[in-house]
Amino acid sequence: MATTTVSRTFGSDNHAGIHSAVLDALAAANSGDAVAYGEDEISKAAIARLCRAAGASQGYLVFNGTGANVLALSLLLRPHEAVICAESSHLNVDECGAPERVLGCKLLAVSTPDGKLTPDLVATKLNGVGDEHRAQPRVIQIAQATELGTCYSLAELRELREFGRSHGLLLYLDGARIANAVASLDCSLADIAACTDVLSFGGTKNGALGVEAVLVMADGQAASAKYLRKQIMQLASKMRFLAAQIDALLDEDRWLVGARHANAAARQLAEALTTVPGVRIAYPVESNGVFTEVTRRLADRLLQDWNIQVWSETPDNSVILRWMTAFDTAEEDVAELAAAIGRAAKTQTHDSSARSS
Repeated sequence: MATTTVSRTFGSDNHAGIHSAVLDALAAANSGDAVAYGEDEISKAAIARLCRAAGASQGYLVFNGTGANVLALSLLLRPHEAVICAESSHLNVDECGAPERVLGCKLLAVSTPDGKLTPDLVATKLNGVGDEHRAQPRVIQIAQATELGTCYSLAELRELREFGRSHGLLLYLDGARIANAVASLDCSLADIAACTDVLSFGGTKNGALGVEAVLVMADGQAASAKYLRKQIMQLASKMRFLAAQIDALLDEDRWLVGARHANAAARQLAEALTTVPGVRIAYPVESNGVFTEVTRRLADRLLQDWNIQVWSETPDNSVILRWMTAFDTAEEDVAELAAAIGRAAKTQTHDSSARSS
């Protein structure tokens, strides 16, 4: 199979570059001196804007998603308390044990069919409540959009929120791709935020150089935030350069425009692949991720030319591959990718037929 000439890797939205407006904002913020540690006017203005958009009480900028998750959980947990999360969650799979090591908390992971928790699934982890020998559940952690590209509806979020309240549980939402969820649901950021106690707002996967925000919905939960952010090494001295990125994404709703574009590119890819023999869309395409179930042989062929990852393997030795689009994915790149996958599938079918004859 000939090596593709497409410049996009489709391996992750982290592979994408930086939005030109973000680069311009960073250059503008680089003019002259500014007070450090978030006391400058750029930082104050950007955080205020983001809090208004989310209906949040307080906001705290951090360097990366792991830092956002650890800071957010630190606001909600005591040392003996636990987090109920999806088994597939980034928190459980991809943070090298950061919450456990830094916070000393326990993660109670739940297997889900689509990356989403439900009240019934959460309830399976509540049988140790009141038992002094067990870590006590305190936080429901979800991702929106999920790691499988699915999105909670607003009704599902509200149901989880109410279930949590009735059982003394708080809700933290990992919003690394919250822009994609807002675009998918055609709602506001505040609509989603209102269902949470604390959430993160992702910038890095949506055109920023590197910035995330932790948004706290109620005043009382933010009392220790600035100290905890410093302790976990997420306080930027030159905060204006983090804030400038958020400001640029908020201007003209670039954060949402980029997410809508990425989602549309994912739908374009999924639609093109529905007619490709041997390729099955594994999960609903509700954000900017497309998960395809293929044979191991076809997966090996595709992995030769594409910098993507094997997401999981099924019991029948099929493989699920993840393809991610981004704020700057071009329609022609998606078309080229779909054509390349089609050629690879056709070649595999031909080879299989030749062997069987």
